Amino acid sequence: MTVRMRHTKGHTRNRRAHHSLEEPRLSTCANCGKPHLRHKMCDTCGKYKGRQVVDMDTRVAKKTARVKRKRRAMGLEDKKSGE
Repeated sequence: MTVRMRHTKGHTRNRRAHHSLEEPRLSTCANCGKPHLRHKMCDTCGKYKGRQVVDMDTRVAKKTARVKRKRRAMGLEDKKSGE
């Protein structure tokens, strides 16, 4: 079966005019002043609406421990660190 009607370039481009990407809307943290997504906690200090939601020191410690475990398993751990 053949294609019945053809869409002109103008009609196609008019339809696609709304397909552009938008920048994310950001808010600034009241505690540290860094930008973060709206209605989300600050990734830098772990606060949301002035309340401490996540302990960032613990989060960083867990991440470094996980990275060390992975590096040790892959055999990439530094020999001079003494561990």
